[in-house]
Amino acid sequence: MSQKRHIEPLLWSLFGAGGTTIALFFPAMILVVLLSSLGVIPAEALSYERMSGFFLNNIIGQLALLVVLVPSYWACIHRIYHGSHDLGMHPGVAVKALCYGGTLVLSIATVVAVLF
Repeated sequence: MSQKRHIEPLLWSLFGAGGTTIALFFPAMILVVLLSSLGVIPAEALSYERMSGFFLNNIIGQLALLVVLVPSYWACIHRIYHGSHDLGMHPGVAVKALCYGGTLVLSIATVVAVLF
């Protein structure tokens, strides 16, 4: 019996976190934009200056931005990679390393860009 360790459970957990994030936050974001366009929420509440101030100059906003973006990257790349199997393409280990490595680099770049 092989004791070989796999990284696949970690990747599936990141996919699950991203899927949960997308399912919880994106409908709320769509609702806020819809309510703003209907006039229920004043348009100045979602102005560029106000939103960028909240998301880039406030630690709560920065953490919220990271919680929404970074797990979403992992869910998307995992869906794309495994979706390619459903389409009959079977990328090798090099493509898998490139996909997930690129997502790791993008995640780190996002953290650096938002927090520093």
